[in-house]
Amino acid sequence: MVLGALQSKTVCVDEDTAGQRLDNFLMRTLKGVPKTHVYRIIRSGEVRVNKGRASADTRVAAGDMIRLPPIRVSERAEAKAQAMSGHASGHVPSRDFALLYEDDYFLAVDKPAGVAVHGGSGVSFGVIEQLRMARPQARFLELVHRLDRETSGILLVAKKRSALIHLQNQFRDRATAKTYLAMVSGHWPVNKKVLDQPLHKYLIAPSGASEHEERRVRVVARDDPDGMPALTLVKVVAHSQPSGTPPNPGYSLLEVTIKTGRTHQIRVHLASQGMPIVGDDKYGDFEHNKSLARPGPAQLKRMFLHAWSLQFDHPANGSRIALKAELPPDLSAFLSAVIPAGIVA
Repeated sequence: MVLGALQSKTVCVDEDTAGQRLDNFLMRTLKGVPKTHVYRIIRSGEVRVNKGRASADTRVAAGDMIRLPPIRVSERAEAKAQAMSGHASGHVPSRDFALLYEDDYFLAVDKPAGVAVHGGSGVSFGVIEQLRMARPQARFLELVHRLDRETSGILLVAKKRSALIHLQNQFRDRATAKTYLAMVSGHWPVNKKVLDQPLHKYLIAPSGASEHEERRVRVVARDDPDGMPALTLVKVVAHSQPSGTPPNPGYSLLEVTIKTGRTHQIRVHLASQGMPIVGDDKYGDFEHNKSLARPGPAQLKRMFLHAWSLQFDHPANGSRIALKAELPPDLSAFLSAVIPAGIVA
């Protein structure tokens, strides 16, 4: 059965939705329409921006007139789209997240590990899509920055276009202070405080069940034309000594502050020193990770990397905002098991 055809219509882009890519604008405007169809009507030229053709990555501006063609949506397709985007999916249910801060300009969530910040590369929905579904009345919700899927902690989401630009400018200009907590295998030298090593991002072929190429990053020489500057500051919080019960090679809890926001920067910089983050499934010690995942007093099933502290200026009044997200229970339990209270740097 096919629902009645929607009438062609023209919508005007307002200030709150300005700056989005055309494909994202359409997916939020045409709720229930499959992504494949959205891209099809863009490619065919049926969608017009100010009476002209536009590509999916065109940024819409306030006052733009977007012409939308008539679209038919089958009941089956609409039901499938709703199921995929709601609790019926059983995979990434729509939900709000634990809030660390919220006002009229932005919100800060405590992102759990295992959830991507946005859909793509085989992930149907991420934090931003789930937030939009949980808050259908919100006119504007956009990611200010990103965290790796397996990294937990503070994530900022703008509620106004002006706030998005202001906050992203602070990240670009290094006016924010971002500190992570990371646990590495080994005894990190207290005097090793600065990692200034260029990074190069590349893709590897699909492996296992994955149908998508995967991103990888490596340290390269300073004169490498593909290297991007990357600066990481490291402070030792606590050490443990190697022991046999439970199997413990010795660990270091680190406060890691990044001055640049490169892909996988902390993970690659720490691994390059021979002390990868425990639980890291891309750059870590895979055999050690397997041993940690087994039941025991020091069990860990994920990467120990947590976006712990973030400071920045409020996008409206300029006041300094300082946020903290405490360690989630699984990381806190592992920390207590391998670095008992009193063993400090």
